[in-house]
Amino acid sequence: MITAPSNSSKPTFAIPEDFEVDQTQLAAVKAKIEKEGIDYLLSTYVDIHGAPKAKVTPSDALAQMARGSELYTVGAMEGMGLIGPHEDECAAVPDLDTMIICPWDRRFAYFFGDLYHHGDVYPNDSRQVLKRQMNRAASLGYTFNLGVEPEFYVFREDPETGERTGLSPHRYRGLCPAYDVAQTFSSMDFLEPFSRHIRDLGWGLYSFDQEGGHSQYEFDFDYSDALTMSDRLVFLRLMAKKVAESAGCIATFMPKPFADDFRSGCHFNMSLQDNTTESNAFAPEPEGNAFIEKYGIPMSKNAYHFAAGVLKHAAAITAVTSPTYNSYQGFISQGEMLDVSWAPVLAAYGRNNRSAMMRMPLNRYCLENRAPDMSVNPYLAAAFHLAAGLEGIEQELDPGEPINTDLYQKTKREIRQSGIDFLPSTLCHAIEYFEEDELAGEVFGEMKDIFISQKTTEWERDFYTIHKDQHDRMMTFL
Repeated sequence: MITAPSNSSKPTFAIPEDFEVDQTQLAAVKAKIEKEGIDYLLSTYVDIHGAPKAKVTPSDALAQMARGSELYTVGAMEGMGLIGPHEDECAAVPDLDTMIICPWDRRFAYFFGDLYHHGDVYPNDSRQVLKRQMNRAASLGYTFNLGVEPEFYVFREDPETGERTGLSPHRYRGLCPAYDVAQTFSSMDFLEPFSRHIRDLGWGLYSFDQEGGHSQYEFDFDYSDALTMSDRLVFLRLMAKKVAESAGCIATFMPKPFADDFRSGCHFNMSLQDNTTESNAFAPEPEGNAFIEKYGIPMSKNAYHFAAGVLKHAAAITAVTSPTYNSYQGFISQGEMLDVSWAPVLAAYGRNNRSAMMRMPLNRYCLENRAPDMSVNPYLAAAFHLAAGLEGIEQELDPGEPINTDLYQKTKREIRQSGIDFLPSTLCHAIEYFEEDELAGEVFGEMKDIFISQKTTEWERDFYTIHKDQHDRMMTFL
């Protein structure tokens, strides 16, 4: 793969001819790199799955890297477009404001970057998809804020047998290990360094715990603007992998690793900031509003409109928030689990109701979508949520009556009779909804077709595979 010469003093053909690097900012970054003794730099972007990609650049080549010297044949990666050996490369330009010293290996400095192609930002760059919607929100006077609740499993693996066991030497024997202190203490060889790294990064970690799954953990930290939070989630997954490896473990972001245990969600907690007043635009108006009188949940009109927009596009959004075949194996109310799964299966909202896809929590002014899981590309999911929510505000949509009862206790017939829609039951169904959704085309542009093609291939690969357990069950069935 071709790169510009390392001693090049001119921008590559991929970025604008008048592209300039802020020399004051560059000097400040260079000084920090030298002070911290950093040897290697990463100007990263993500593929369609949200996995970070980059070349390793020696620290003395910072100036060239900042001018986009490193070129990438992105067509060699999944879901990026520009497929074929005849296509020109993209340049990865680092956002110098985003530098993170990798806390598990301080030889490396990590930058979140933007892809450029033929003199302009590359439209199929996931970060650009979100930036377009953030700019649209800004034109309406808003900043989109996002908090996430990442859950994932960490295992030990026997190097000889390959057998995987939980971090704790003793598996919890009760109904659910959530919040169990003994399990937490037994897992601190991973939890301690990982939580310390999050604190050192300044993300505002305020809790972590043993979650509902055996050897499943959740880390909660402060919200931020959606672009920053998406950057952080991508980095968090990488950091979890590396810290787990250092402890002789494996971290997995597979949404539903076990049929009899909890899915790994990544709930999106969303709100808008009013940029004029710098206040939360989802907080109820001092004088109240008609929605509060009608539906009883203390949120602003904008919060209700935003919720209605998300619900309108819920099925299509789910293709992006839950983008793997395995994601939909987690959308089940109980299945093989001993108790209810707590997974959302219905496109509904309610007051603090965790059996619905979306809830309006009682302790904060935001909307929480419980459908996203840990396989999510956060840039794409945040962009689609924001576009749908803004549409709801602009069209003054009404989300309808909130559902405040336990939906797991209702039969499918009762649910259908009440007019509540189910979330897509498979990735195939979700793709079909996504394909039919006009707003998806406005948000993703050319990337909509790329996404459909990529996810359809994944669906067919997993659905049409014949597994050994099918042989065992069916070879002599008749």
